[in-house]
Amino acid sequence: MKILITGGARSGKSRLAQSLAEQLAPRRTYLATARALDGEMADRIRRHRAERDGSWTTVEEPLNIAPLLDGEGVVLVDCLTLWVTNLMMERGPGADLSADFEALAEAVQAARRPVVLVTNEVGLGIVPVAAMAREFRDQAGWLAQRVAAICDGVALCVAGLPLWLSGGAPR
Repeated sequence: MKILITGGARSGKSRLAQSLAEQLAPRRTYLATARALDGEMADRIRRHRAERDGSWTTVEEPLNIAPLLDGEGVVLVDCLTLWVTNLMMERGPGADLSADFEALAEAVQAARRPVVLVTNEVGLGIVPVAAMAREFRDQAGWLAQRVAAICDGVALCVAGLPLWLSGGAPR
């Protein structure tokens, strides 16, 4: 089972993803892509950790996530949007990320365990003024489309509620 959860900031997507992962397997890996670059982000990461019980193993990896998708139990990747940010910051504006996106898509498809992925929906707002912000929005959108195309279920989370766009909630 491969599931993509998307939505805006504070839409409940991480909570939904965690709940789904907990239904899918007793052994759970939380693959965190965030970097604690400031105090606010460090606090955010601490809060997310506190929301998970001892059944979770946390792996922090900001860049090389594709090889970590296979294994035992379920893996929850939170989040692809931060992963895109990390790639763009590492490689610089204008870098071609298509090979990274394809490697991730192939790893999702090849994974022998359930994979739950979280991404932000960044395309519903206005067109950003800054070129790098537009590039980020485009990259995040292209990645979401690529991953959604291979998932068994895709949900848009709004106000804490999932709207299943394809597939449906796992049973």
